[in-house]
Amino acid sequence: MLRDKNLVPLSRQHQHALALCVRIDRASPIADADLAAWQTEIAQHFRSEIRFHFAAEEQVLFPAARPFAELNSLLEDLLSDHRWLRERFGEAEAQRLSGRDLSALGTRLSEHIRKEERQLFERLQVLIGPEQFATIGQRLDEVLKEADESCVLPTEATRLRNSQR
Repeated sequence: MLRDKNLVPLSRQHQHALALCVRIDRASPIADADLAAWQTEIAQHFRSEIRFHFAAEEQVLFPAARPFAELNSLLEDLLSDHRWLRERFGEAEAQRLSGRDLSALGTRLSEHIRKEERQLFERLQVLIGPEQFATIGQRLDEVLKEADESCVLPTEATRLRNSQR
């Protein structure tokens, strides 16, 4: 289904995060010597974009979905994911993730994004009318205005090498 224009900013951020997940997966297992660089990059993604993304979903999108009983279980799963992911991003900021933890973060983040795109967004586009979506879009724009719209560039340590592609 074509994505409603009011959800496009969130979907664009999902693409950025999925690109990070793919890079983590392709780089795994991540060498101990590269762990600090990966954690720094992951924390930077969180600070510049993902924390605003989570806030927009939790303050705007999830409350708009709450009246639809069929979505409540999914919303609880997504909120649980947000809590788990925030903890991992905090551990990355503190440089406490192992290579295995980084892989788990990439996997869980990827699965979370796919749940939002394939389940939540698809159902909301059926359940919510254009006028309500326009209001949601305005509110999302307000919450996301502080997010950095540029991609975080890999460092020498986190750039995929030919053998990792």
